[in-house]
Amino acid sequence: MYDNSCKFLIETYPEDFAAWLIGQPVPLTELKPTELVSEPIRADSLLLQGDDVVLQVEFQTQPDPTMPRRMADYFLRIQKKFPQKQIKQVVLYLRTSGSPLVYETQFQSQGMTHCFEVVRLWEQPQALFWNRPGLLPLAILSQGAETDAVGLLQQIQRRLGEIVTDGGIRSNLEAATGILAGLKLEADLIQQVMRSGAMRESTFYQAILEEGRQEGRQEGRQEGRQEGRKEERFSLLRKIVPFLQSCRVPVEPILKMAGVTLEELELGEGSSEDEAM
Repeated sequence: MYDNSCKFLIETYPEDFAAWLIGQPVPLTELKPTELVSEPIRADSLLLQGDDVVLQVEFQTQPDPTMPRRMADYFLRIQKKFPQKQIKQVVLYLRTSGSPLVYETQFQSQGMTHCFEVVRLWEQPQALFWNRPGLLPLAILSQGAETDAVGLLQQIQRRLGEIVTDGGIRSNLEAATGILAGLKLEADLIQQVMRSGAMRESTFYQAILEEGRQEGRQEGRQEGRQEGRKEERFSLLRKIVPFLQSCRVPVEPILKMAGVTLEELELGEGSSEDEAM
């Protein structure tokens, strides 16, 4: 759900991300993975193209040892489709990590070397995100959150009111901010700062539901990976469901799409604690 929030932001505000990651606010449109040769690029990779550039962005909450090889593979496939365009590849790590994997910026194998960019959000100054609405929700994962996440969330809430006048747009950005804040804060703290109606008013909530439907259909075609994905869903839902409940947002539709009941989440959490003991 965290990478879904980021995808919502970049798809809605592509020029804000282009100004940040490319260096100029060039118009970008989404490039569907099916437009590439060979097997499709993974669903958690976003491709955008302009007249002279293709931007690939990977949103990661956890270090991934396969990332360098994946980025090299993606580069070759994108370059084959668009040989005349510049290709910009960026991995955005959302959750603070001391793993050496989040510092890897190249793939090497025999005579091949491929480089890509890595951005660790917790190292970025909050001012970098402050003046563009599409980037502002990411500020909760920036340097300032390392010392005072609650205070920074309050600043973001006020800043959204200053630079976004449309109520519907502001609700969507507040919803994205609240979800991303789950990487730093507990649900009750987020609720103290964010408007309680933000999620209910937001069309972004409907996008979350639709994403759940799509993932459910995809998982039905990938039964061999079902158990591992279920555990991943449990972990994610245990984080986000309390936030949704605190906003008085009905969680049943999301749980139904994920194939999980509220009782199973509570039992699963208890089981994990028993095993840890």
